[in-house]
Amino acid sequence: MGDIENNIIRLLEHNPGLSDRELANAIKGRGKSSQYINQTCRALASKKIILRKKRHDGLLGNWLVGEYVCSDARTVPADETDEVSEKKMKQILEIYLTSRDWEPKINWRASHGVDIEARYGTKKWIIEVKGSGLYSPVLTNYFLSVLGEILQRMDDPGCKYSIAFPDVDQFHKLWERLPSLAKDRTGITALFVHPAGHVTETN
Repeated sequence: MGDIENNIIRLLEHNPGLSDRELANAIKGRGKSSQYINQTCRALASKKIILRKKRHDGLLGNWLVGEYVCSDARTVPADETDEVSEKKMKQILEIYLTSRDWEPKINWRASHGVDIEARYGTKKWIIEVKGSGLYSPVLTNYFLSVLGEILQRMDDPGCKYSIAFPDVDQFHKLWERLPSLAKDRTGITALFVHPAGHVTETN
């Protein structure tokens, strides 16, 4: 079985019901073509490895069939079992921003556009959000993807820019490894969101 098939299986082990587009975003990066992912998922379905059916939102989702588990699947540490979907992240951030008198406009759809645009008087805050993905290489892809997205949004020198991730150890490590010079020059901050509702902002 190839890398793409294994990546899809690993993602679905911890994120059941992902659509082809969501799988493509996680594996190849947001905005990349999902055609090959679609073809691979259909092939996996024909082998009875995954089940493809409509989700409650009308999108076609993918689920692993039975107890199928990839032989080299990563064991999930106990402190990573509280997954935070992108929707849940946005809900928590909406409460966080509102409690600090910001007026957030949330993009609830997994589509192009700013995830969160908040205003406080004349101030503006743009936040790009990325939810959980418990397979290590996918976390790195998530981090690089959302970092690229926020950089492309930086067209207003008076605006604050942030990226938001689930509060898990690897995202902290990825942020820490980003050079201080890059953080200072761009002014980007990181928001770490815990499923219990806590949000920590880090420069």
